[in-house]
Formats: sequence, C-alpha cells, structure tokens
Amino acid sequence: MKRPAVRTSAVFLTVAFLLSACTQTNPVGTNPTTAPSAAPGSSSAIPIGIALAQTSNVALLGQEGIAGAKIAEKYFNDKGGIDGTPIKLIVQDTGGEEAGAINAFQTLISQNKVVGIVGPTLSQQAFSADPIAERTKVPVIGASNTAKGIPEIGDYVARVSAPVSIVAPLSLKAALKLNPNIKKVAVFYAQNDAFSKSETEIFQQTVKDQKLDLVTVQKFQTSDTDFQTQTTNTINLKPDLVIISGLAADGGNLVRQLRELGYKGTIVGGNGFNTSNIFNVCKVLCDGVLVAQAYSPEYSSEVNAAFRTAYLNQYKKEPPQFSAQAFAAVQVYAEALKALNQKTKISTMPLPQLRTELNRQLLAGTYQTPLGEIGFTPVGDVKQKEFYVAQLKVDADGNNGKFALVK
Repeated sequence: MKRPAVRTSAVFLTVAFLLSACTQTNPVGTNPTTAPSAAPGSSSAIPIGIALAQTSNVALLGQEGIAGAKIAEKYFNDKGGIDGTPIKLIVQDTGGEEAGAINAFQTLISQNKVVGIVGPTLSQQAFSADPIAERTKVPVIGASNTAKGIPEIGDYVARVSAPVSIVAPLSLKAALKLNPNIKKVAVFYAQNDAFSKSETEIFQQTVKDQKLDLVTVQKFQTSDTDFQTQTTNTINLKPDLVIISGLAADGGNLVRQLRELGYKGTIVGGNGFNTSNIFNVCKVLCDGVLVAQAYSPEYSSEVNAAFRTAYLNQYKKEPPQFSAQAFAAVQVYAEALKALNQKTKISTMPLPQLRTELNRQLLAGTYQTPLGEIGFTPVGDVKQKEFYVAQLKVDADGNNGKFALVK
C-alpha cells in the first residue's frame, strides 16, 4: 500500500516561479527540447517532465513515446488545458543508460521545476531514477516500464504500462491456439536489461504451465548485433516455437538471423517488439511474429479516435503501443490537475504542495484513455481491462508493416 502523502513544512516556492522556470537554460550534457505551446498567446503553462530516450539503441522506443506525449499536449490544450492554463512538456533525453535517466530526472526536478514526470523509457533506468523522484516527492508515471517491482519503488511512482506478468502469457497462448502441435520451445533474452529478465521469467513459467518442453535458454546483450552462435545452437534443437525478450534493435536482428539461417517455426516477441520501428530492423523477415499488446488502434472510443487520427495525419502510419501509453500518461496528469484545480486553485499552491496533492489526486482517478479505461491499484500499478495479441504483417518489399489483431 502507498503511504498517505505528507505535506512539507518547508518554505514553498510559488507557482509563478514554477512556471517561469520552464525557460531556464538546460545543463551541458543533456539534449532538451520543449514542445510548442498549444495555447498561443499564453504567458505561462504548467510544466510536465518527459524523460524518455531520444538517443542510443533505446531511441526507437523513446521517440515513439515522445510522439504520443506531444499529441496529448496539443489535444488537452486544445480542449482548454487546465481551466484555461495550458500544460507544457519539458523533454529531457535519458539515452539508454541509467546515468542518463538519473541526469534527466535531476534536471527536470531541480531546474525545470516540473509538477510530475513521465518516464523513463526502460525499467532498468526506472530502478535507478525513480528513487530520486521518490526522495524529492515528485510524481512519476512510467509509460513503458513493465518489469516486476516498478510501482513498489515508492509512494510517488506509478505506471500506465501493464505489467509483463499480465501481458506476456497472452502471446504464447495465442501461438498455441494457432498451432496446437507446438511442443518444443526455445527462449532468448537480453541478460543486461531488467525488463527482459523480468519478462523471460514470466514466459518460462508459462511454458512450464502449458507443459511444453523448454529445450534451451539463450542469453544475449541489448547491444549485440551478431547472434549466429545462439541461433545455430537453437536451430539444431529443432524448436517449434522461439520466444524473444529484447528490445527492437537486438530483438529484430535476432529474428532476422534466425530466419536467414533457416528457422521456419513460430516466433513470439516480447514487449520490446511493440514498435513500428521493428519493421525497419528485420523487414519482411518479421512477418508472422506474434506480440501481446496493451493497445490497439482499433479500440473504439472518442479519445482513441482523436489520438489515432492525429497520429495518422502526422506520421502516416498507425500509432504504436508506446505512443498510446505516453498519451495516456500525459492524460492522467492533465485530468488530475484539472480535478485538483476544481477543489483548490493550483495557482495558489507552492510547488511541493502541488506535487504532493497531484500525486494523491492522480492515483485516485479513473481515466478514459486510448488504452481503454484505466485506474491505479493502491500501490500505483495500472488497472486496465483491454489487452490484445497481434501478428506482424509486412509488405513483400519490407518497407511497410502493421500489427494485425489475432482474433
């Protein structure tokens, strides 16, 4: 259970200072950008921190998150913001390492004076950076952190990304439904990534629960590009199914090399495959890979229709899961701020009080998001109703692909 939030007795900064801090110069070593104001002519805005990867091998995921967050910023500002005051995203690049996430959090909290943070990209980074927000009592919403133990980091840590324990088994069960003759299973996972290690534990337990034969467990690094030894050893064991827990770049290259070396069986990818950038890595060799998802562009609701249309107009392709989850995280902040403002004008609150009251408010709310209706458990984990399994469908030339729902 989250403990009740505690009010600070320190001398409070004013919200006016909070707002003006958005224009401060960012430190050397970061790569900050700010989203354009969605309220032309406004002199102030409420800053929300976005700590996601724009560089490194994780950028394929982080950039999709930033895209979704920016669409949410415009969407809610177009609807009037927080009773007339716009929100403003302050983006800091976390890169792919823990140090980058820590640096981004420190800058957003101390220099940019944000009311809350969305991020970081990786669960591995969250275990290092989230405790900083916890110590300074700044709300954090993970939009792509699915590993076991993330919400338990502290009272100010929550997530809108469904835990791997719920999502991962769905794709394996879908594979068995499509091919009941699957008996022998091989597992690959990135041993240097907390999310992949957490996900593979769920996959391997599901394999045992389904009474399948786990013929091999192969390890790799998220920075690896050559998997010939692992793939050759695995193919010699003649598995019917291969399960991969990795990120888009390494996971996609692993699929490509498995297919190039002649593996023709079923492949299940983990949450790291939930990005349209995967098509750029393994192209047509990705075709048929199964992935469980916490978002579908086909979900029918007013807010998802608006999100999907905005994404399609801007990027000319269907929105991916990481963009939808980042949209939902910003939505939680926007709607919680509005609910809080209707109780007590947030312009009257010193920053520490606003952060604490906002954390309490966001955990209490229910939100109609592109992910469907979501709320939070007492510990800060997402409560979500809708999940899906999709199959990657890639054009013959390998240039375009989509996630086709498995019915």
